[in-house]
Amino acid sequence: MCLGVPMQVVECEGPMAVCRDRHGRLARIDVLLTGERPAGTWLMTFLGAARAVIDGDEAARVGQALDALDALAAGGAPDLDAAFADLVGREPTLPDFLKGERG
Repeated sequence: MCLGVPMQVVECEGPMAVCRDRHGRLARIDVLLTGERPAGTWLMTFLGAARAVIDGDEAARVGQALDALDALAAGGAPDLDAAFADLVGREPTLPDFLKGERG
């Protein structure tokens, strides 16, 4: 399973950026898909590469969800309705490119 992790740009030079995760850990992130970004920009990253530019609110929401998953993995009982509030009370939907392939 691959999870997106929000990271904030610390510095960017060419195709790589130094970014900080929600715990303060630094990582080098490939920014070829998003382009160079100024310090402070939030990126959604997967496997060491930025896939999208996001805002601070979205980064916080994803961080809450990831914290809840960490707590579950450690045997805790986090408030999943709070951690995944954007999913509560709605039906899942397929992306547009898959809608035509339903049988």
